[in-house]
Formats: sequence, structure tokens, C-alpha cells
Amino acid sequence: MFNHSRLRQVAYVIFIALFFLLLFVLFNSKSNPVPTVPLSQVVDEAQSGQVKEIDVKGNQLDIKLNNGSEQKSVKEDSTSLTDYKIDPAKVSINVTDTSSSNLWLNILISVGPILLFVILLFFILRQAQGGGAGKAFSFTQSQPKLFVGGKNKVTFADVAGLEESKEELSEVVEFLKNPRKFETLGAEVPKGVLLFGPPGCGKTLLAKAVAGEANVPFFSISGSEFVELFVGVGAARVRDLFEKAKHNSPSIIFIDELDAVGRQRGTGLGGTHDEREQTLNQILVEMDGFDTDTRVIVIAATNRSDVLDPALLRPGRFDRRIILTLPTREEREAILKIHSKNKPMAKDVNLDKMAAITAGFSGADLENLLNEGAILAARHGKKQIEEKEMEEALEKVVLGPEKKSRLLKGKEKELSAYHEAGHALVGELLPNTDPVHKISLVSRGEALGYTWSLPEEDLYIITRSKFRDQLAALLGGRVAEEVVLNEISTGAENDLRRSTKIAREMVANFGMSDKIGPIVYGEREELIFLGKELAEHKILSEKTASMIDDEIRSTIEQAYEKARAILVSHRKVLDDIAELLLKNEEISRKEFLLILKKDHVVSAHQKK
Repeated sequence: MFNHSRLRQVAYVIFIALFFLLLFVLFNSKSNPVPTVPLSQVVDEAQSGQVKEIDVKGNQLDIKLNNGSEQKSVKEDSTSLTDYKIDPAKVSINVTDTSSSNLWLNILISVGPILLFVILLFFILRQAQGGGAGKAFSFTQSQPKLFVGGKNKVTFADVAGLEESKEELSEVVEFLKNPRKFETLGAEVPKGVLLFGPPGCGKTLLAKAVAGEANVPFFSISGSEFVELFVGVGAARVRDLFEKAKHNSPSIIFIDELDAVGRQRGTGLGGTHDEREQTLNQILVEMDGFDTDTRVIVIAATNRSDVLDPALLRPGRFDRRIILTLPTREEREAILKIHSKNKPMAKDVNLDKMAAITAGFSGADLENLLNEGAILAARHGKKQIEEKEMEEALEKVVLGPEKKSRLLKGKEKELSAYHEAGHALVGELLPNTDPVHKISLVSRGEALGYTWSLPEEDLYIITRSKFRDQLAALLGGRVAEEVVLNEISTGAENDLRRSTKIAREMVANFGMSDKIGPIVYGEREELIFLGKELAEHKILSEKTASMIDDEIRSTIEQAYEKARAILVSHRKVLDDIAELLLKNEEISRKEFLLILKKDHVVSAHQKK
């Protein structure tokens, strides 16, 4: 039995052979032209002994003369050469039956071009669909991935953390396995379960775990696979998908990236005939219409729940919503343990420490961190992943790859050293900032140098005092340039951008300005297809906007002066940090604290 690749090769060979055969038939006769003479001339030449041989093919005569030349002629139907008094004893006459060959030749000439066109059209359609030979005309059929278990299946045991989410989904699995347990109490399982949270937090992994736990058919498809160029294809594919699920019920349908087709309707693009809206309408009908099947459960995942159509979220459709958040410290450690199972880790690698310094990492980030560590260990020719590789991998993931070719020299290097020293010193001496982990002049990513601070614990609420200290630490680099070198540079551009954003959020969104008061001015009416910023509708007057701008400026200036006061009063420490940084290009936390101790300065984080 041919596979698709073998079948395609055979078809190409047949196509090329037919093409050259047609060229041969159509043009071969013209390559060696033979003169055509009247039949009367042939008779005269035969009677005078000039003809050696005559080949008779139907009405066609191929004549060979004694002098070696050739001629052609045509005789009448139902006659023979003897009727023209040509003696077979003097001339060799060969008669060939051409009725069958003429028939096939005529068929080839007439049908050949049509056959070539059909074969060419077949491959064009097949290439457009991107599937096998049977898919060329199956535009309306969905192609979900069907999972029915296997050796490498994912279960809830492979998902670290997310205990509440796993419990919610376990009920769905249990209902499919033992529905009477719920039906006897009059309970109905949710028709739809919506998983939403930030990217990389485990939505698709949870769906795979449901497929591994449930002993029922699990149909997986992406939301983007419903929408095609042709109008109505998306809705037809939705109907086809649900029909397949109903035929295999009880079953589960998993739609990844639901926002591809589930965005809010009525945005003004495409009107009611928009292909995406037609697809969404069909999903709504299949989930809660006249002809629904309670034994088919729909699970969907998205990280843009804010743009979904309200009809999707009402009871009867996606009536169970599971919110996935970034993992806590304990969950990060559990995730690291799972992803390190097949990786040889050295004894000096402390996963608890790695979990502590990776606040804000998602499960996907942690998996990538361990993978980068394994790649670095292999690059260094090691048999195990050591702590050095893990720290280097963490820097690469957070800050970007190291760029040793982009080195600073002379005045630029001195300015950058004081800039980073200013960040580090201000950040370390203020109580509401994160401790400094490392200072470096080595370029990573887009930064020419960096001061890397790591949080001590997970934070879910940020206070005004923490925002103010963060602003001072961000501005410490620019202040150091001004205090020491009496100069400012473009190196502080990103710091200024970030500090302005924080100050604006404090004043306009968080009510942290005494002058503006506890009022939110950051609301906006969103028109999804235009984007948030373009469709921003400010609900404030010009006077209020001016007051907000003044408060943002005042907040930044206060943080600037706080940083200046610290650096001026600790000038010697600032010089010592910059001097060591110019010498070694990198300073670890241990070396940094030794400088503070030598100058009799106590870190605000050591006082805690």
C-alpha cells in the first residue's frame, strides 16, 4: 500500500512520461520531412522498376526507391496496389493493420491534454489544503487530534501545583467515568470549562492531563483551525467536530486559544457576515442549542479572557471558569523537581534556592531554565548540571545572552560603572527594594550593563512606600552620573521610561497621590479591533489632566532627590563600588556586602 509520498512520486513520473509522449507524437513526424507524391507517379515508377519496397499502413503508403530515397503517398479506401497494376513480384509490398494503433493514438491525442490538466489541478488543490490526497476537496471537515491514551500520556501527577484547578477538572473526569454518582443527586456536570491565565502557566498541560486521566475520546483542536479563506468553512468544521464527538460520546473537546474565534461580536469589522463571527455563532449553538449532548464536555484555554464574547461565558456554555495563576515558591520548587527528573543534577544545585529567586516565573519559564542549564553543561563538556550552569542559565533567561564582543572602553566604561553603582547602592540602602544579587558591566540583551536584584519573597500587594523606593533605585543610575561626572547620558533612557510608567500608575490608577486623591483616571472604553491605546477614552478634564501630569513630575522629582541624598552622603562607597566594577567588570552580592562593611555602611536588608 503506497504512502502519500510514494503516491506523489509515482504521479509525478506518470505526468512527466505523458508530457514527453505527447511531444514525441505531435512533433516527431516533423523532424524528418518526407515528400508526398501523387499515387499516379508511384504507379509509373513501380511499373518502370524504380520502386524497391512499399509499406501499406491503411491508406498511407511509405515508398522506398532503388536509389535509396523515400516518398509518401495516399491510396483510396478499399483498394489494393494490385488494382493499380503494380506487380508484387517486382515490388515488395508489406501490409500492416493499423486500425488498433490509430484508435489508441487518437485517444491519446484527444484525451492526453485533458488528463494532464486534471492531474495538475489535483496537485494544486492538494497543495492548497496542505493535507493528503483525500483532503483536496474536504474543506469543511475538521481535523482534530484524537487522544485515547498511550505510554507517554500526561496525568495529574505530572502537573505540579494547581491543586484547586486539578480538583475542578477531576470532577469532570469522574463524571465521564461514573455519571450515575452525580445524576442520583440531580447534579449536572458543566457543559464547558474555561481555563484562563497568563502564558505558560499550564493551561494546555492541564488539558493533556485530563486526556490522560479520562478513558474517553479526547478531541483537541486550535481555535485558529476553524477559520479559513472560504466563507462558511469555520461553521461547517464546528458542526463536523461536534458530530464526531457525539458519535464517540462520552467524550471531551479541547479548544486551544479560544480567543481566535471567540472574540466579542459587533466590533464593526465584517458585520454579521464575518467568517469568525459565523464560527462563533455555531460554537454557541452546539454548546447550548436545541440539539445538544450532555455527554460531550468542552474544555477551552485562553490568556485573553477579557476579549471573549459574553455569550460564551454565560451559564450553560462555559459556566465553569478556572483561573490559573503564576506558581508560588512551593509550586515552583515542585515544578523544578518534575522537570529535573530526567536531568543529572549535581549535589550543589539547590532547587529550593532556585525556586526562591525565580519569583514571577511561569511553569514554562522554569522548564526553559532547566533546559538552558542542561545545554550549557553539555557545551562545557560536563556530565552533570552544576550550580554554575544554573546561575548562568538564569541570567540568560532573565537578562538575555551575554555579548562579549560589545565592550565598553574609556569614558563610556567609567560612566557605565558609576551608573550601575548608583543603582546598586540606592537599592541596597532603601528598605522597600529587592536585595542586589549582582552588578555587571558585561553586556546582556540590549543592556550595556546591569544591576540585578532578586526578590526575597512573592508579593501580591505593592505599597506606596515600595513604589517610592523602587523609583529612587531606578533613578539612582542617572543621579550617580550627575553627582560624580557632572554629566547625563542616554544610558538612563529605559530607567526613565519605567519610572514614568510607575509614577503614572501610582497617580492615575492606584490613588496614591494626596493631591489627586483616591480616584481612578485610567479607565478606557476598549474597541477591540483598534487596540487599547488608540481607543482610549479619557474621562477627565484638561485641568485634571494637567494636575495628573504635575503629580507625576512631582513623584519622580521626590524619588530623584531621595536618590541624590543617599549618593551624596555615601560618596566614598559609591567610588569604591565603581572602582571594583571597573577592575573586575562583575561584582557578586558577597563582594558587594564586603565593600559596604569596609566603609561601615549597613544594608537595609541586613537590618530586617
